[in-house]
Amino acid sequence: MLRAVLKKNLKMWEECLPHVEFAYNRAVHSTTKVSPFQIVYGFNPRAPIDLLPLPTSERVHHDAKERADFILKLHKTTKDNIEKMNERYREAGNKGRKKINLEPGNLVWLHLRKDRFPDLRKSKLMPRADGPFKIIEKINDNAYKLELPPEFWVSPTFNIADLKPYLGEEDELESRTTPLQEGEDDEDISPMFTRDTPSVVMHGPLTRARARQLNQQERNMKAMGTSKGEEESKGGVQVKLEAQFISE
Repeated sequence: MLRAVLKKNLKMWEECLPHVEFAYNRAVHSTTKVSPFQIVYGFNPRAPIDLLPLPTSERVHHDAKERADFILKLHKTTKDNIEKMNERYREAGNKGRKKINLEPGNLVWLHLRKDRFPDLRKSKLMPRADGPFKIIEKINDNAYKLELPPEFWVSPTFNIADLKPYLGEEDELESRTTPLQEGEDDEDISPMFTRDTPSVVMHGPLTRARARQLNQQERNMKAMGTSKGEEESKGGVQVKLEAQFISE
């Protein structure tokens, strides 16, 4: 509005500011259906263009009780209009949204937003999510409190939009820089494990990469244990056959 009033006279903005403020407070708001002036004072002040007298319904009420009732009614109407507009916004925002029900104790992935985790999102190649983290409190259907490591230095309360349920050890979040970018995958490549590979003791928070590494170690240890058991079983049979052959 100020730009429309000034046009090319940019140096006069300070002189035009009171007039713009008056016009804004006198204009009808799209949500409340009345002007800010009318909400506070119960009527709209006259403007230079108002040469005709005000209608009777908009004149100032001289009776105190009648004026008080009028203000209360006006505030109630304004509140109803705001609630209707908020409901429209809520319906538009929930359109097509899938409801996710999480409970305390569930594990979730956390989306690392740049505004809350600037140190963890310095580069496009850095992970966009971390976890899984445990839910310790459900504030409401849209807000949850997580058990975060102390080095995060952020509030542990997050919106449902930043959370994704952890589905198990096979669950992995997309880690590409962009879904449409072929190649350039920055996922961790699982290392090759042998029997002589020592077990790595993890310290710090359980991140996505560490969870994958632990799961891979567990699977390799189970596989090595099975193969070792088969070899021992075969070795025992061979020893028995050799002993029987010698005795004969």
